[in-house]
Amino acid sequence: RRPSSEQMFILQGLSDQAGMRAALFVLLLLIYTVTLLGNTGIIVVIRRDPRLHTSMYFFLGSLSIVDICFSSVITPRTLVNFLSERKTISFVGCMGQAFLYIVFVTTECFLLAVMAYDRYVAICNPLLYSSVMTRRLCVRLVVGSYIGGVLNSIIQMTFIIRLPFCSSNVINHFFCDVPPLLALSCASTYTNEMILFSLAGIIELSTISTILVSYIFISFAILRIRSAEGRQKAFSTCVSHLTVVTMLYGTTIFMYLRPSSRYSLNTDKVVSVFYTVVIPMLNPLIYSLRNQEVKDNKEMKKHGEILFSKTNSLVPSSRKTNLH
Repeated sequence: RRPSSEQMFILQGLSDQAGMRAALFVLLLLIYTVTLLGNTGIIVVIRRDPRLHTSMYFFLGSLSIVDICFSSVITPRTLVNFLSERKTISFVGCMGQAFLYIVFVTTECFLLAVMAYDRYVAICNPLLYSSVMTRRLCVRLVVGSYIGGVLNSIIQMTFIIRLPFCSSNVINHFFCDVPPLLALSCASTYTNEMILFSLAGIIELSTISTILVSYIFISFAILRIRSAEGRQKAFSTCVSHLTVVTMLYGTTIFMYLRPSSRYSLNTDKVVSVFYTVVIPMLNPLIYSLRNQEVKDNKEMKKHGEILFSKTNSLVPSSRKTNLH
């Protein structure tokens, strides 16, 4: 049958064991709190420190906004389901979650490519940096990243919402991702799989190519720098970005560029936790720890103290005792 707005899905979640669900609830709540505070801290610091009003930090702040939105699409609903016996989600809610998820994961891929181009201009053409990476261009690149995410999501969801879900209403996942939704359909999903594979391939290939070409030129430029201190400074601005790129692209390629015959939803759930929950938490930590200007900022140090006290208060006292 065709889906209706009144249709309900059941999210199977990460575990059926009560003890494991309680532990996962505490863990995900802790990670989500760190994600919100860490990314908000990055945004506040960039906003308040005039030294950080450059295109590099404008893109970093934009990435933090995407990480907050990305994590908020998935984690709060997952936390609620840990406390609920019946983990239901409406058809509209499920399609909305899937739509926003695709928007933000695609936007993040485009933003990482934009950040690589920004580093290329800064290191390879430093004298032209301020004239090339103007505020107007930076805004256009960020808006373009969002538009790319929205267009990809519209195309994907246009075909998904037309599928009949008649075999089961139980989604073997903790959120409404595309592969488990396709698994529920009683009609052929060949077209959807080809669209998913093609769009994911085009986006991954185009953004990875931009990143690789940028870093090839960056590598040659760094090797031409005579002083060791200069090479170290140039390299340090790229390490954090490369770390984030490796984590995100490694997991998304594993998730969406495999043949359908090799999909394992149980394995995918574990991988999905990493890139939907863990990576948005790690991004601000990676960038702040690797960037001296952010580390030296007084607001960031103050925010770090607040972050530690907040996360420490979420850990049960019995577990704190066991740590000593």
